[in-house]
Amino acid sequence: MTELSPSLVLVVTLRTLAVCGGALLLALAFGLPVGIWLGRKRFRGRMLGISLVNSGMGAPPVVVGLLVSMLFWRQGPLGFLGWMYSPRIMVLAQVAIALPLVVGITLAAVGALDEDWELQAKTLGIAPARRVWLLLREIRLGVVAAVIAALGSILSEVGAVLAVGGNLAGETRVLTTAILMYTQMGEFELALAMATVLLGLTLLLAAGLTVVQQGGRT
Repeated sequence: MTELSPSLVLVVTLRTLAVCGGALLLALAFGLPVGIWLGRKRFRGRMLGISLVNSGMGAPPVVVGLLVSMLFWRQGPLGFLGWMYSPRIMVLAQVAIALPLVVGITLAAVGALDEDWELQAKTLGIAPARRVWLLLREIRLGVVAAVIAALGSILSEVGAVLAVGGNLAGETRVLTTAILMYTQMGEFELALAMATVLLGLTLLLAAGLTVVQQGGRT
């Protein structure tokens, strides 16, 4: 029976934060510009793009894990990178899960603005870089909502990271996969400790982001 050790819980928690934090930053870095672009521009194929984003928002994580595994498996097209069963591919799988959420919610926030918002900004002579900053301020509630949704999806995800990471001790084991493993082993004390930490992180981060989102509102 595995001994309940604070250091064991701490190591798994720190790895969880590293993987999820990296995935969240990448999803925001790519998702915000794409969401703003889809929300502001009108072009042929836009509806197809939005449909793909909406479909991605509901994609089963385990299917995402399967597709990423097929790409990076030893015989796969990207197998030469040797990323299977590493934190890198876990981050990539979580980005694939979070990205449609970031794009979709950002797109909806931009779409809620007045249709002539950008025209008014141009009329006032506001420089393009300044317009982007003002746009982000206008949709900040939606951006924070995107962060909350993306973070919640990757913090609670288990199927995809288990498929690509393998739950290797000291390398790819995170809170969700540890909870599943210890539960299956009947080591409920460890599983409960990991679950408590995961729930605490989720509540703490959600509360902080909610304060940012609703700051000054009652």
